[in-house]
Amino acid sequence: MRIKVLTLKDIIKYLAKISIIFGVIAVFANFFYSQKNVKSYFKFDTSQFLGTIKNEILPLKNDEELKLDLSSKTYISNTINSELGMLKTVATTNLTGTMLGNNNSSENTNNEEKKGETNNINSNENEQKKLQEAQTGVNTEILPSNIPDKTTYELFGVKIRNESDYNLQNEITDLNVDFNKKDIIIFHTHTCESYTPTEQNQYNSTGNYRTTDLNYSVARVGDELENYLSNYGYTVVHDKSYHDYPAYNGSYNRSLVTVNNLLETYKSTDVVIDLHRDAIGDNTYAPKVKIGDDYCARIMFVIGTDGGGLSHPNWRENLKFAMKVVQKGNELYPGLFKPVIVRNSRYNHQVSKAACIIEVGATGNTLEECLNSMKYLSKIYDEM
Repeated sequence: MRIKVLTLKDIIKYLAKISIIFGVIAVFANFFYSQKNVKSYFKFDTSQFLGTIKNEILPLKNDEELKLDLSSKTYISNTINSELGMLKTVATTNLTGTMLGNNNSSENTNNEEKKGETNNINSNENEQKKLQEAQTGVNTEILPSNIPDKTTYELFGVKIRNESDYNLQNEITDLNVDFNKKDIIIFHTHTCESYTPTEQNQYNSTGNYRTTDLNYSVARVGDELENYLSNYGYTVVHDKSYHDYPAYNGSYNRSLVTVNNLLETYKSTDVVIDLHRDAIGDNTYAPKVKIGDDYCARIMFVIGTDGGGLSHPNWRENLKFAMKVVQKGNELYPGLFKPVIVRNSRYNHQVSKAACIIEVGATGNTLEECLNSMKYLSKIYDEM
């Protein structure tokens, strides 16, 4: 027989160990249960996701480039890992409770209130900030880039990169288009797109050049455009709903619902801007110009057509609208605009006759450069 005399101190020690063991078991059980729910909530089929890579993640590649890229298993693996990086944060953020129907999270409510307070502070600062109107007649210089512009042809002084099935020289014989210029809607299909961080603008990344912090994503660029356009007297509605978070797949379907709801309220609006940044996913590509003393990210229109088989009666008007803006931009600040891209996919542009995607900068650009661009884009629009 082995006999051990237990003192009160020993008993307390053993009880503490048992409590720790049960505590660890409870934490792991809760974690795996949450993971199971999250995984089931974000279930999607592979074929649909690969379609999204072609139609959404790579909207600016031509068909030959897509075939080359999608044939590479390494490329697909890297793309999936990159674009689903945001989903990894879902299990550890308070947004999870909201997405899974957990309305009892007081911690989530507190975070949302804090986020609202932060956004209100930023809005107040923007309102108090005196906007400096862009000057005309200043020198504009295109800075070197490692990716040259691709142009198919030039129409009415506007460079076009035609990736559609249409002969645009036959389709666009003039730039006459009548639209309501006063009212403008700005939204973001890919709200979380962000830029290369700087000392002034650091942010918590939730994916490959993506963040849910609206103060550092492309939504902040939309704020700047809204402020400048409002300063010129335009009525601007800026919607900052997330459409690519927590799931990237289906972003365009969700943003279409948002835009249709906005147009139900603001029925007379023709100018509908889906504000993005270029999808190239590294910091080596940073197209920019120097206008006076300002370094500005270059801007690009992307226009959809009905070439993919979906109804889109407005595409010619959309293209004319974009060309009119670029034409005026070439007059005032030559080089600020890259060639207009025209593609078969319609990108929700069927909603109005002055709808478009505007891509501001790329992943290599900084937020500061993109904010500078909005000063000049708003000036161009007002002069047009």
